[in-house]
Amino acid sequence: MEYIAHCLISPTQLNKYIKYGHVSAVIQSKSGHIYTGINIDTACSMGFCAEHSAISEMIKQGETQIIRIIAVNRHGNILPPCGRCREFISQINPENSHAEVKVTQEKILFLSEL
Repeated sequence: MEYIAHCLISPTQLNKYIKYGHVSAVIQSKSGHIYTGINIDTACSMGFCAEHSAISEMIKQGETQIIRIIAVNRHGNILPPCGRCREFISQINPENSHAEVKVTQEKILFLSEL
């Protein structure tokens, strides 16, 4: 999953207000399917995190339970989900508190431990 996340990184300036692809996220659902997403940053703070994008793809396929998740920035650093993403992930499905979150190269925690 980490390799996929690195491959999705494609920082792009769409226009003077919007840039995207500086962070990517990969989710593995309970069924084993892989869902991906990228962030969108806007000048007016209406953008969203890569985790939200990946979750949207997962929900479109009728799934809500996450087994593991990883996010990577354009420098190749692994990022834990922000507080907004943690809350969103938890509200999608209560079982997601047991999702494995890669927070560093060496460390994996359950969402509930963050």
